[in-house]
Amino acid sequence: MSGAQKRKIKAAIVPVTPFEQNCTLIWNTETMTGAVIDPGGDVPQILDAIKQVGLKVEKIVLTHGHLDHVGGANELAQTLGVKIEGPHEADKFLMDGVEKQARGYGLVGMKNATSDRFMAEGDAMTIGGLAFDVFHCPGHSTGSLVYVNKDERIALVGDVL
Repeated sequence: MSGAQKRKIKAAIVPVTPFEQNCTLIWNTETMTGAVIDPGGDVPQILDAIKQVGLKVEKIVLTHGHLDHVGGANELAQTLGVKIEGPHEADKFLMDGVEKQARGYGLVGMKNATSDRFMAEGDAMTIGGLAFDVFHCPGHSTGSLVYVNKDERIALVGDVL
């Protein structure tokens, strides 16, 4: 991308939970529609950030099933009236155990998460009308996914390095 081209994607980071996990708001700058990536908790804080940005949230996207990435997903999806996409189905067992894991850490307010659409390598996904390729990158968790928009040269990686 040349320096003269204007980016169509913008993002804002919202650190959430005592883990200070980076929940990401990402949107198309032309339409202000986008997604919340990995809402691990602290839903009121995420909602405040959405309002500050002026984001029209069309979906929630999960990179993997660890509690600090999914613990607020269902509450946020219900509040906003949107669906949850991702991660790979291999992380369903993690998403089903969030509440138990959270109790083990002494955390409150995190809930088990449910995906409306598990994804796999080769699937396509859009955020704000912009296309993202889906890559299955097991390692950090068995169901970790990475989402890549080649035109904007951006990757949503969760905890995959």
